Amino acid sequence: MLESVTSAALASAMDALALRQRTIANNIANINTPNYTANINTPNYTAKRVSFEDQLAASVRAGDGEVNATVSPSEEPTRTDGNNVNLDTETLSNIDTVLRYQFAARAAAGEFTSLRTALRSS
Repeated sequence: MLESVTSAALASAMDALALRQRTIANNIANINTPNYTANINTPNYTAKRVSFEDQLAASVRAGDGEVNATVSPSEEPTRTDGNNVNLDTETLSNIDTVLRYQFAARAAAGEFTSLRTALRSS
């Protein structure tokens, strides 16, 4: 197939960033959900974080470019209700994620344009 390390890395990054976007939205949606463990009927929620950058960098160095993102609980301090979603953190993370996704999408479009040009000139 015509997949380069760059295109595989861009696809992995875009998938991971989309997962991060969904996770941020889920965190914000649960900002008022308490995290009490004493009562089994009470909903529990702890903010989640998506990580992939270090694994992606190692994968690119290894010549692969493919990686799966991991979702883990946030280590941030909790409020008195046990929930640790911080709207400021989520907002900044959302802005950062959108900008990274736009950059990756433009880079992927550039890859496709280069491939299309190469195929037309053959």
